[in-house]
Amino acid sequence: MSNIIEPKLIIHGGAGSSLKGKGGLQVVRQSLHDIVSEVYQLLLEGKSATEAVVRGCQLLEDNPRFNAGTGSVLQSDGQIRMSASLMDGEKQRFSGVINVSRVKNPINLAQRLQNEDDRILSDYGSTELLRELNSPIYDPLTDLRLHEWMEERKENFTKKMAGVVAENEARRGTIGVVALDTQGRISAGTSTGGKGLERIGRVSDSAMPAGNYANVYAGVSCTGIGEDIIDECLAAKVVIRTGDGLSLEDAMKKSMIEANKNKRDLGAIALDRHGNIVWGKTSEVLLAAYHDGKNISDCLEWDDDNLVGIANN
Repeated sequence: MSNIIEPKLIIHGGAGSSLKGKGGLQVVRQSLHDIVSEVYQLLLEGKSATEAVVRGCQLLEDNPRFNAGTGSVLQSDGQIRMSASLMDGEKQRFSGVINVSRVKNPINLAQRLQNEDDRILSDYGSTELLRELNSPIYDPLTDLRLHEWMEERKENFTKKMAGVVAENEARRGTIGVVALDTQGRISAGTSTGGKGLERIGRVSDSAMPAGNYANVYAGVSCTGIGEDIIDECLAAKVVIRTGDGLSLEDAMKKSMIEANKNKRDLGAIALDRHGNIVWGKTSEVLLAAYHDGKNISDCLEWDDDNLVGIANN
């Protein structure tokens, strides 16, 4: 049994500027901890990192407080278009869907595409895939998101939308999961409803290696302003730096210093094959929680000037 590795898990529900009001902190903490608990149990039972990541993303997508799946924000034309991706680090294989509509869990489509020759589909291709799978039509719209959009419409979309949890700005809203399983395999998944009010056809980082990436060394899921994440190619950059010999902490730190210097607004969660759990942010709040093998914890109240945090194993 000596080859059995202690699994590790970290998830996020977005990044933003505030968790004040409406009991935001405690509600979000409970939501994240409950999901970490359920998904970590799967890892203890021997499920693969990919299976755990998909389940974690499903649970986050199903929680209307987060901007992915149910509770996704509306684009400028009042429609919901979601994106998601999955990366199997052992196979170093990426799959995803871009601007998909009328589906409950976009991450399921990303998973379905893992073993296909064509692994990233746009809105039209995603719709065709839904038809092939006979997936039930699902409306992810919530009253809160509709109200937000109607209020913005009154102002001719001149104000920033509300957000990832009602108090936060939607444009930073994403969910993500990174897992290390008992066999030492790493996978990462990321899903989003977009930034809200965007131009029709805009593509987020969540369905790109810039926002979601993994290999045998490490896995990273990003959140924040998609264009900033894309400009930094953040997830792939951190992962590749670990393969080049940097520790995960140093790879994240170097990348966050660069992002901060470039005035980016973003955050990231990460795991490596040694079980190190690391996160970083240039935004004020990162909605992340993790299981270090012994306890569930989070960084909701973490405010570190060093830009990077690491769980003490």
